[in-house]
Amino acid sequence: MKKKLPLTFICFLISMISFAQKAKGIESTSNWMANWTNFKPAAAEYNEANYILNGIINKDTKLFKKNTYLLTGVVYVTQNTTLTIEPGTVIRGDDKTCGTLVIAKGAKIIAEGTETDPIIFSSNKEIGTRRPGDWGGILLFGNAPINKLGGISFLDFNLDPQYGFYGGQNPEDNSGILKYVRIEYAGRKINSLKELNGLSMAGIGSNTTLDYIQISYSNDDSFECYGGNVNLNHLISYRTTDDDFDFTQGVQANISNSIAIRYPYSSDISGSRCFEIDTYDKVENTDFTQKGTNITAENMTLVNMENNDQGLIRESIYIKENSSISLKNSIVSGFNTVALLGSKIGNDSENLRKIILEKVLINNSNTDNVFISEKSEFNSDLKNWFFNINDGKLEFSNHNINELFVNPNIRNYPDFRFKNVALANK
Repeated sequence: MKKKLPLTFICFLISMISFAQKAKGIESTSNWMANWTNFKPAAAEYNEANYILNGIINKDTKLFKKNTYLLTGVVYVTQNTTLTIEPGTVIRGDDKTCGTLVIAKGAKIIAEGTETDPIIFSSNKEIGTRRPGDWGGILLFGNAPINKLGGISFLDFNLDPQYGFYGGQNPEDNSGILKYVRIEYAGRKINSLKELNGLSMAGIGSNTTLDYIQISYSNDDSFECYGGNVNLNHLISYRTTDDDFDFTQGVQANISNSIAIRYPYSSDISGSRCFEIDTYDKVENTDFTQKGTNITAENMTLVNMENNDQGLIRESIYIKENSSISLKNSIVSGFNTVALLGSKIGNDSENLRKIILEKVLINNSNTDNVFISEKSEFNSDLKNWFFNINDGKLEFSNHNINELFVNPNIRNYPDFRFKNVALANK
């Protein structure tokens, strides 16, 4: 005798199938941005530092929530050493000495906060005086492959030469854990051509946990990867000056369930994007027998908070030659141009097929400029190619962000999950 499934169970199945089909942008059954984030760090009250971190950490060390730490100068955690940070700990970067934390190749950081007790790296300045670039940032170095000649490179951020190297032969290398971590007001300008990032990841391997990280008001990129094999989840880039997610030197990256929140006049005049994707910094230093940069991105939300004002914001994605990106189940909202292709990509299908957009909702964009090239003579061909190859894979709408997201109000814990409104294709 056949048993009938309860009506409530059938409804549940239908709702789950519907959710799976419609989910675009960051997604979850609950708002994963609640509780541990802070979108108003200028007003956050942090205790005065009672411990100083400086110099070289060459033995296993633990930082405790009961203390507040002042990061003074460049602090190096050296090979075979583990720095463990207790949930709820606050580390303040010193402005005068450009406090910077470097996890050298072979060392580890275990900074595993919780949803209710995140670990916080922030400025040492007082409430109301904090600015992007108050301190350096966090740099992780690992043994995963890069595509520079020799397989090893040095990151030129005025670091001690013996601790600034990265790259190797282990794609599964483990540099530790950053989870439920906030990084605020980092990205000090070193010289006219170089600024530190909020979080720099150089040669990082896939066994490194990088999950639930919010970077706010970085003076350069929020997240930058130099080679390596990285898995990135639940990342928030908020009001960065330059790029939200920057990839180079043959990095193999999986990034999911992450968001870039941009404002038109928080950007650098030189051009700022949500994604900047490059395979090499200099052609002459690149080993072309190694992999080019390849980004697999799913359930991403890239949003300009002021739909009708581009300001200093450039396109949402900038991709250069010999690089690949697959962007799926995502939302790109408020950008006049979705993707700019570097001048050397050309308009041949071999290169263009490296750029995949599937089940992407493009909101408040100029459909004539969705895909453009640095060589304007390619633009007509590009438009036809992308619309033909992506026929049925792209949706276009013209909604304000309050109609698009559950609650995009930054004043409290925002909720940027897709509202699943009925969107008319245009």
